Parts: sequence; structure tokens; C-alpha cells
Amino acid sequence: MSDLLAGPVEAAAGLAVYGADAVDKAAPASTRDALAANDVPGRLARKDPTLWGPDAEAEAKIRLGWVDTHRRSRELLHQLAELKAELVDLDHVVLAGMGGSSLAPEVIARTLGKPLTVLDTTDPGQVRAALADRLERTVVVVSSKSGSTVETDSHRRAYWQAFLDAGMTEAEAGRHFVVVTDPGSPLEATAVEMGAVTVLADPTVGGRYSALTAFGLVPSALAGVEVVELLDQADALAEVLGRDRDNPGLALGAALGAAATTGRDKIALISDGTGIDGLGDWAEQLIAESTGKAGVGILPVVVESPQSPGATGPDVLTVTYGGALTTGDVPGGGSSPDLAVNGPLGAQFLAWEYATAVAGVVLGIDPFDQPNVTESKENTEKILASGPPAETPSFTEGAIEGYAPAGAPGDLAGVLRWLVDGLGDDGYLAVMAYLDRLADADAARLRPLLAGATGRPVTFGWGPRFLHSTGQYHKGGPQVGSYLQLTGAVDVDLPVPGRPYTFGELQAAQAAGDRQALAGRQRPLLRLHLTDRSAGIVQLLDAVGALRA
Repeated sequence: MSDLLAGPVEAAAGLAVYGADAVDKAAPASTRDALAANDVPGRLARKDPTLWGPDAEAEAKIRLGWVDTHRRSRELLHQLAELKAELVDLDHVVLAGMGGSSLAPEVIARTLGKPLTVLDTTDPGQVRAALADRLERTVVVVSSKSGSTVETDSHRRAYWQAFLDAGMTEAEAGRHFVVVTDPGSPLEATAVEMGAVTVLADPTVGGRYSALTAFGLVPSALAGVEVVELLDQADALAEVLGRDRDNPGLALGAALGAAATTGRDKIALISDGTGIDGLGDWAEQLIAESTGKAGVGILPVVVESPQSPGATGPDVLTVTYGGALTTGDVPGGGSSPDLAVNGPLGAQFLAWEYATAVAGVVLGIDPFDQPNVTESKENTEKILASGPPAETPSFTEGAIEGYAPAGAPGDLAGVLRWLVDGLGDDGYLAVMAYLDRLADADAARLRPLLAGATGRPVTFGWGPRFLHSTGQYHKGGPQVGSYLQLTGAVDVDLPVPGRPYTFGELQAAQAAGDRQALAGRQRPLLRLHLTDRSAGIVQLLDAVGALRA
């Protein structure tokens, strides 16, 4: 911590970055100076699409609106106030969205203490529970940039049918929907057919950079957040982002790039407990999907607390984040991070977006495309059309069926040991849980247990949510990952209205499609299927705990 406090602090607009200078100086040459010499801060503030090379220029030209979208978003404030007043009787806000359409509003609502139900799953149990919760008082915000996201369309169909089954007319049901999408998307036309209110998003901003657009602001405002404060915070920071000095966004981006190019290409994201809740989940998608491609990238690892296993390591950059520090507080939440980022949430959003774009310059990649995201999606569509592949378990123990590659041990303890022993000095383990993140929440306890057992970075993602974030990194980033996929039995399925499949079948197809994409890369992959979810999770936690014995 002494190095963190001894070095200069880069601060502006209430946002402070500690430790960036030390990270930059640890590199053979200053990344910060090289960025300044190339006028990267000024060019980025001017939305120069040539910053990431000729191959990225066409995409960058249409994806740099995030630099100042917070100013255009002020045009939404009057509409949002009117909409909130019109829907004052609908006080249960459900957000149906994936990835960039759901992660920012979730952070905003959690941080500011406002109730928001985020539905970003295809698990039939979790969807069924959402449908049963205060239906008559529910407004569903259907958010999809493309307007064709299969998960979001399935949620929309399920809620529409639920409203009709509850005795509403189509006109009454339409009032319970607010659609957020890009102009001209298929969802815009569907919203007109439904009689739903439509709020059009900024088409010059990609999904994971959309925190301060309609995607972040509409559900947050309906949940009771004064979103103008987020815009004010971002606007204050934007004033300094063209500078070479006194620019916390540049300091953060240069540090991320310097670390990644000198052997620390994993970043542990840890809340320091000072008022921002869940930013790591949002930053995980931003960083992983923006940088994990062409065999390079920065792997974000969301860590539960500063004291949790997996927060440090020779190839890990440890970063804490939080709100405003009070007098006498030490950044880091009692830990000794390499970097600490503290400040208001609106400024945090813009700073991390800016820093990720800067890191893309350093890494030489296009931070605005996601070339491998469609791979699992296309596999899923084929499986839904032709049926799931036939699979026979390698072993069955208690409530767990194991599906392991040929040559792997045929028992639970042995195959887990095989998986963790296969991690190299630069490897990581990804736990991918196609389960109910509410009813099966204990599965997340696997991450710190595995991190403690392996001494390596371990990520945890709920499927299919993670497909829109670390899923890109898994396929496009450095091929050093090992993968543990968890699936679970479906006791009571739920049809997707108007589609020839159920939510359970869609969830299974997404898991199988992702397995196919990963298996094609010849990386270690183990699937454990829980025939009884509760019992299987307990059994698995015990087995992983025994790895440390």
C-alpha cells in the first residue's frame, strides 16, 4: 500500500486513480509517454477512428459515440420523467436484456439502492419465478440493440403471454412494456405492433459502451434513479479526457495496457466497499469483449472481496474500485492493490470505457468488434433445429453426471484434480454455470474455492449471461483457458410462446453450442450435470474443498 500512496494520484471531476504511475514505470518504456506522444488523448476526444489501425477504422467510425453520448442523453430526461409519471402504478421494474443492455442498469440500481429485477437468463426456473412476481404491477423494459437477441425475445414473448393469461387485453398488456432498441431494428417494429412505448438508443454506441445511453438510463429511471446525476458526473470528467496530464482515464488505460504487455494480462476487479456495488460485473464484459481477440487480451476476474483468493498473482494486476473516500480512508479497502479507482459512478463508467479504448491502442486490437460472439450463437441455432447431440456420461456419482474427454479420470475427485492440474503457469479456469443464479446461487462459491486450490485466476459466469462478456475472450483471447461447465436438470420446463422450443431446451442448446465452440480449440473442458441441483451443488462444493486437503 505504501507504493500506492507514495506515488502521484491522477484525479479530476471527483475521480481518482492511485498507483498508475508505478505500473507504468515498471514497464521497460513508458506506455503513458508513448500514448501522449501519439496524441492519443486528443485524438480519442476528437473521435479519431484511425487510432486502432486500418482494419478497425470502419467499425470505429460508427462506434465512437460513447465519447460524448452522455450529452445527447440529456434529450431523454423529459421523456423519462413523463414515462415514469405515466407508469407510476407499475412499480415492479423488470429488465429483459443481455450483456451491455443489462449490466450497467444492474450496477446503477444496486449502487443507488433502487429495486430492479434483471432477467438475463434462459433458465426456466428463474424465468418462471420472475413471471410469478407482482405481475399486475410489472413494467417490462425489453432492451436489445440489434432487436434480435434470442434471450430477450423469449422473455418478451413469455411476459406477453403471461399478461394475456392474467386476463389483460392486448392493449392493456402493451402498456406494461417499454422497448429500448436502435432505430430501425426489428424490435422497433414489434413494439409498434404491441402498442408499447419505444425509446430509441444512440446508434453510434456499441452495447458494452452503452451505460450512459437509453440502455442504462431507461430502466434505472423507472426504478427511481435520478439519472441526471450520472450524466453530470460523466460530463465533468469528459472535460479532461483530451489532456495528456491530470487525466485519470488516460492513467487507467495506460496502466492496463502497460501491465498487459509486460506479463500481467489478468486483472482482478474488487470492490473496496466504499459505495459502488457490482461495477466489476459491468467492467468484466467491457474489458473481456473489447480486448479478448486475435489471440491477445486482458482477462478480467471479478473477486468477491479484497481478502478472497485469486486477487493476486505474478500475472495479475490487482485493481480495487469504489466511491468517494472519506477523510483518512486508504484506497484499496484494506488490501494492497496495484491500482485503486475511486469516484462517482457516472465518471467511473466513462473512465473505464475510455481506459479500455486506450488499452486497445496499446494492444493493437479493435476494441469495438466481437468476432467470436456469434460462434456459440450459431451452434445454438443448429442444435435447436436438429436436436441436441447424443452424449453418454463418463461417470455418475451421487447427483452429478460427469462428461469428460477420453483419457480423463472416471470419478469426480480424479477429474477435478485432472482439470486443475492442467492449468499452466499462464492459464486460467473459467466456471460456466448454466443454472438459476438466484435459486442456485451457492454455485458461485466454487470460484474462491477453486482459486484457493489452484493458485491461478478463476472466473465465474452464469450462462448464457457470460456469453455476452467473457465468452468472447474464451474463444478469441489467448488460448490458455480450462473450462468447467455446469448444467442442471429441469424439473418444470416453460414453453417459449410462438417458438418450437422451451426455455429448458434453449438453455441446454446454448450450453451445448458453447461446448462445441470451446472443444474446437483443444482446451481442457469438463461438463458436470447436476441431476438434483441442490444436492449436486453441495456435493461439488465438498469435492472442490477436498482438493485443498
